[in-house]
Amino acid sequence: MITRRNLMVAAGAAAGAMALGGNREAAAAVKMNDDGLHVQDWFIDSFLDMREDVMAAHEAGRNYAVIIEQRGCPFCKKTHEVNFAHPKVRDYIPANFDMVQLNLHGSRAVTDFDGEELEERAIARKWQANFTPTILFFPPPDRIGEGKSGRDIEAARLPGYFRPFTFLQMFRFVREGRYVESNFQAYLNEQVQALEASGGDPANW
Repeated sequence: MITRRNLMVAAGAAAGAMALGGNREAAAAVKMNDDGLHVQDWFIDSFLDMREDVMAAHEAGRNYAVIIEQRGCPFCKKTHEVNFAHPKVRDYIPANFDMVQLNLHGSRAVTDFDGEELEERAIARKWQANFTPTILFFPPPDRIGEGKSGRDIEAARLPGYFRPFTFLQMFRFVREGRYVESNFQAYLNEQVQALEASGGDPANW
C-alpha cells in the first residue's frame, strides 16, 4: 500500500543516492522548517506515536531513531551540513532507518512507548535529552516491554556532535544489533582498526 510515509522514505532514499558536488553544495541545499530547525527530506512525518512508528519501521525492514534538535543550535546545523551531506551517511541512513525529528522546545503532542502523551519539550526532559542534537535509537517491537518509556528501552544514544565516521558507526552498530551483546566503544574500536588497516584515517574520512 502506498502511504505518505512510504513516499517520503522512497524520496529520501533517492535523494541519498544522488551525488552532490561536495559539502558546500549540500549545505546550501539544507532546508529549515517553520520552527527554525534544519530538516531532511527523508525525515518521517508521523503522528508521533512511538509504538506505531517503531512498528511501521520494523514492517518496512528498518530501524527507528529520534533526533532532538533546537533552533540556533550550531552543532545541529553542522550535523545537517556535514554529516547528513556525507555520501556514505546519506546513502546508509534513509535506507536503513526511519527517523523522526523532535524540537527540544516544541509543543507537538508525542505519545511515549508507555502510552503517556506529552509535548515535545516534556518528552525530551523525560528522556533526559540534555544536549542537541541528541539521537535516540530504539529496539524492534519484540524488545519493547509494556509500560516502559523511551528512556527505559532505548537501544543506544548519540548525545551531541560527532564526526561523520563515528556518527555512521553508531547507526551501523544499532542496525547490526550489536548493542544487545556489546558496547559502542568496543564496536567503534573495531571499525577504526579496520579502517586504519586499509590505509584510511577516521579524522579525514
